[in-house]
Amino acid sequence: MSLPKTVRAYSSALGPTDCVAGTFYYDAVSGRLEWSDELYTLHGYRRGDIVPSVELLYAHKHPDDRERCHDIFMAACEAGGFFCSYHRIIDARMREHRVLTAGEALMEDGSLRAVEGFIVDLTSTLHWETEKAAREAVAGALGTRSTIEQAKGILMGILRIGSEAAFDLMAKYSQDTNIKVASTAADLVRLANSPQPAALLDAFVQELRRPSESHADSPAEKDGVPSC
Repeated sequence: MSLPKTVRAYSSALGPTDCVAGTFYYDAVSGRLEWSDELYTLHGYRRGDIVPSVELLYAHKHPDDRERCHDIFMAACEAGGFFCSYHRIIDARMREHRVLTAGEALMEDGSLRAVEGFIVDLTSTLHWETEKAAREAVAGALGTRSTIEQAKGILMGILRIGSEAAFDLMAKYSQDTNIKVASTAADLVRLANSPQPAALLDAFVQELRRPSESHADSPAEKDGVPSC
């Protein structure tokens, strides 16, 4: 059985060292299971090291996934048709892989004749996606921190106060108005860099200093500065 075009494209895009995708063929009459070279690699072997079998295949399934995989496979063998499962395997070197298994149970006169399919190792892709999400989260956090630091500097310069007092002003305003500190900081920075009259910035700064009950109608909102 050859790999579907989409799987070949996926494997080629990630490169041979990052992605392993291989095929299997199970002859239900003889009980013989055949693996492509890639499946030997995925399970931590080389061709000739072992003889593939259904028992060996299930032995490599993660213990927590084994029963579910068995149920999916048996249901396909009884009724025929396509099946697919996402699960984990443990290779011969005790390394965990996250894989997608898909195939088709072929019937003949109501009896199972063969099962053919493929297995794609998704481990590298999932690691890459996780690392990418982490990098983006860190970048977002750093961007927010930078904006808050700029806003603190603006308040320190205008009000002649310290860094902690500047942050406390924004934090108190955030608490009173239910507007995030980061959003308030962004409003300050936008006003400071805006070609609009400096009076708008001064008005917003004074708004931050007002008592809690006066925060209902923020000048920033009146003058079109987003507040969230």
